[in-house]
Amino acid sequence: MSLEKIISQIKPRDQTAMQAAQARQDTLTKPQGSLGRLEALSIQLAGITGRAIPTINEKVIITMAGDHGVVAEGVSAYPQEVTPQMVLNFLTGGAAINVLARHVGARVVIVDMGVASDVPVREGLVVKKIARGTANLAKGPAMTREQGTESILSGVEIVEAEIARGADIIGTGDMGIGNTTPSAAIACALMKQHPKEIAGRGTGVDDEGLKRKIDAIERALNVNQPNANDGLDVLAKVGGFEIGGLAGVMLGAAAHGKPVMVDGFISTAAAMIAVTIAPQCRDYLIAAHRSKERGHGLMLDWLGLNPLLDFDLRLGEGTGAALGISMAEAACKILAEMATFGEAGVSEKDIKDIASS
Repeated sequence: MSLEKIISQIKPRDQTAMQAAQARQDTLTKPQGSLGRLEALSIQLAGITGRAIPTINEKVIITMAGDHGVVAEGVSAYPQEVTPQMVLNFLTGGAAINVLARHVGARVVIVDMGVASDVPVREGLVVKKIARGTANLAKGPAMTREQGTESILSGVEIVEAEIARGADIIGTGDMGIGNTTPSAAIACALMKQHPKEIAGRGTGVDDEGLKRKIDAIERALNVNQPNANDGLDVLAKVGGFEIGGLAGVMLGAAAHGKPVMVDGFISTAAAMIAVTIAPQCRDYLIAAHRSKERGHGLMLDWLGLNPLLDFDLRLGEGTGAALGISMAEAACKILAEMATFGEAGVSEKDIKDIASS
């Protein structure tokens, strides 16, 4: 398997399926367009899956963990030891993502992409460790280009395994103390924005911590000079192993015609890498929400994605993706299960008269 082959397999959305979904939406017992984004989402899902009436049964959230050398710059309110502790919490079902995944009926796949310590082997843990955390991006490249490629291909491999198990939709999630710093650096590099416009408080750093974070990103961009036209170069110089893995998940899902529910700030940085590498994968991405993290809205605008929700979330883990998957499932059920005017014996004129009264 090569990255080039995966990219070549990403096809445009199925316009015939989208037209059929639109036609059905227009005959359902409601004023046309009255369900707003739910209608548009069902049509997008039809195009992604190639089915005029798409269904979502098997839901999977892939949560990837990795550590970051840049925490040495004092960019996080929490110590790096929290990363493996939270991974264990995921595996025992006690984290927010576990609760929300159970709520929407999704499985959670936990992946060690580069935790700085060895996470005890537990059922449900997938180990794809590239290294024990990235290097300090404020002083040089976060990883080698080869490691960046490896992280992406690991993500492809993981999502292909889940698709083989029957996954209909993929949600993305992350865990890694300090990972809003490389995510902001990626956004700054690709959007040519100053770190002050993108970097936020992450886990809750104070004013001095935010200054250190902005300074670290400035130094990273200056010392590494990432090439905005080369997504792999940006990932290698200022990214993270879990970010590369999530980009691979998105590319692999797109190559297999599966929708991706993109979580928050870190997942969106991964989406920016994926779209820079393969612009055609954008059609397969759905933004679950706009997070409270500074700069996230600008990143979504750059991607051309309109988020489904705006709940001031900033946890990560895939929590927003879980909620977004619930919306996607609802959109599919509306399209599939709602009666048409003909089936219900209702006059479309009567519906229009009621709506206008």
